[in-house]
Amino acid sequence: MPKNPLSSDLDHVLNHTQQLWKELRGARVFITGGTGFVGSWLLESLSWANLKYDLNLKLVVLTRDLDSFKNKAPHLVADTAIRYHFGDVRDFTYPEGEFSHIIHAAAEVSSNLNTTDPLLILNTIVEGTQRVLDFAVSCNARAILFTSSGAVYGRQPVEISHIPETYNGGPDPLDKSSAYGLGKKAAEHMCMLYSDKYGMDVSIARGFTFVGPYLPLDIHYAIGNFLRDGSNGKSIVVKGDGTSLRSYLYAADLAIWLWSIFLRGKSCRPYNVGSDQAISIKDLAQLVSEKFNYDFKIQGKRKEVTAKNPEQYIPSVDRAKKELDLDICINLDNAIDRTIANL
Repeated sequence: MPKNPLSSDLDHVLNHTQQLWKELRGARVFITGGTGFVGSWLLESLSWANLKYDLNLKLVVLTRDLDSFKNKAPHLVADTAIRYHFGDVRDFTYPEGEFSHIIHAAAEVSSNLNTTDPLLILNTIVEGTQRVLDFAVSCNARAILFTSSGAVYGRQPVEISHIPETYNGGPDPLDKSSAYGLGKKAAEHMCMLYSDKYGMDVSIARGFTFVGPYLPLDIHYAIGNFLRDGSNGKSIVVKGDGTSLRSYLYAADLAIWLWSIFLRGKSCRPYNVGSDQAISIKDLAQLVSEKFNYDFKIQGKRKEVTAKNPEQYIPSVDRAKKELDLDICINLDNAIDRTIANL
């Protein structure tokens, strides 16, 4: 098998999850979205734990494009414990046999689709989730992890610096750019209904923003765009006014959080997943620029409203910290260094 370039990060994951893996010994796991950013890290850590702890796992990964994944993760394609199942999450044929665990991490995330085809986003999330849940009933799965999103909260109110799981706001149903958040919100509700009807455990992880290897560099993620331009010797450009606030959890910590939520969290109790350490997009651009010794520039003009009340997307992670004893191990500066090392 080809050498794994993420071995030190994966050892970090196992060092913080060692007691969890006994729950998956001998398991048969079905994964959707396993070749995307979040799914790749779950697949990487699952494969690594299987190797290190001899778990005798069998993994089946739903995919639409194995060739591109083979180019970026040949070691995973070569892993004999992993089988790839071709199909679309909305109508895939059911793999044969029973599965003890299901990870549903598939979703359309391209911001362009909010404008060009928001119905595709909504249908992929809602129909895909129902297809996965129906399969879970069919294959007698006892536990499901659903990777939801902080987008279920809608626009974060300016008076809330860190949005908690108890916030009951939501996306505007008459704004077509809300398709992703509304889809995730509906999918969470569907997970609860299936859990109630069929007695399966459904873990819900509401993801915010992340950085690390496998992060797409050519879509709407600001940090991905900055890393792309810096690594290509280009100036880093902030397209807005730079006042928006974000926070970033490193991918290896993300994997620790997701496995902890899946294997230790309460069913149908959502947990925010992310960092609570806010940074402005301007300061983020400055930080990334310094890594490449380049200048950066702000393209947009500062708005009076955002100067006092910047647009923000920052989670409260108190629930995960208190109930699951989770924490942020790798700070943003180190996270950026680790990501650059794997570009």
